[in-house]
Amino acid sequence: MSTHSSVTPPPDLYVAVNGVNTRYWQMGDRGSKIVLLHGGNGSIEFWLYNIAALAQHHQVYAFDMVGSGKSDYPDGSYSLGYQAEFLHDFMSALAIDSATLIGNSMGGGVALEFTRLYPDRVDKLVLVDSMGLGREISMGIRLITLPAIVNLLRPGRWMIPAMLKSNFHNSDRLPPEWIEFRYPIFAIPGRNQVILRLGQSNFNLAGVRAEVYQPIVDSLARITQKTLIIWGECDRIIPVKHAYTAVEGLPNSQLEIFPNCGHHPYLEYPAKFNRLVLDFLTALKIGAIIPIAPIKK
Repeated sequence: MSTHSSVTPPPDLYVAVNGVNTRYWQMGDRGSKIVLLHGGNGSIEFWLYNIAALAQHHQVYAFDMVGSGKSDYPDGSYSLGYQAEFLHDFMSALAIDSATLIGNSMGGGVALEFTRLYPDRVDKLVLVDSMGLGREISMGIRLITLPAIVNLLRPGRWMIPAMLKSNFHNSDRLPPEWIEFRYPIFAIPGRNQVILRLGQSNFNLAGVRAEVYQPIVDSLARITQKTLIIWGECDRIIPVKHAYTAVEGLPNSQLEIFPNCGHHPYLEYPAKFNRLVLDFLTALKIGAIIPIAPIKK
């Protein structure tokens, strides 16, 4: 049974980022700045149950990352490096000098790559079931590197239950209203070539490309920002062992594992997630709020 409160999405705003029309939400007029980064083939609707809570104390931005949602779909690569540069340009377009980055899945990988490239632009990090910490990823993601598979995709409502089953531990926790908000984005026509470019830029049949994740893993010890790592214990997309790669490698990090939770903790348990993040952002020292979980091998 869902425990989500019904919400109204913020108004859609648009900004041109190097000629790419980019949709974003903005809420909050006090405190530090936060940028929310959704996962691959996602959209800002994924943050529907988080943005208002975070905006009570912070200035929060969420945007449809390049090639996603209602933003434009330019030609070219959608590698983590390209997306990190686009994040840099998005922040510059909105005069965001520095921010806390909260990234899920591919958005987490973009946050890590951005921090590696532009450490002075990052205040803190929140990594949620993040990509970029190893090769392993679900077979479904690996298959979107194959044109024959991607060309068969015909978005329809029949695909929603399968998507929910793979991404969430208990899809019954999701309110029907979220599916109604998300479905029109999911079903935007012409997505197949974008999905293929996204897949081929970052993955192959063996998993995440080494040239995508290895530079991040090699640089973890040099990322000194305070970092909160949140992971769903039952994630079927990216294994929970990558959470321990992160907490062992990042010198100022702490870890929270959500039991009975899949790839999107902020959607399955929004109240818990929001409280945890707000506590982390106000903590004076690392470890003041959340102890590091015991390491599971």
